[in-house]
Amino acid sequence: MDINVTFPEELLIAARETSETFSHLVMIYTLGHLYEQGKISSGIGASILNCNLQEFYRQLSEHGFSVIDLEPTELDAEAISSREIATRIKNS
Repeated sequence: MDINVTFPEELLIAARETSETFSHLVMIYTLGHLYEQGKISSGIGASILNCNLQEFYRQLSEHGFSVIDLEPTELDAEAISSREIATRIKNS
């Protein structure tokens, strides 16, 4: 099933984008929001964009979406671990 959305030409002019580039951006922003909300997986997003996971993550992060979804405690643990590794490297 395809869903078509019509945008006024003034929007393309204001954004200074071609219709192809604008359509791609709309798709990235749509997939980015759905991914951040947990409604789609990265695999589904990559499949829709016809790219691999690394490229999907790169495109999302390039447009301001968070590709790392860690709980605050997990993020704290990662920060502590990174600091410990950096200290070991510095002291060796």
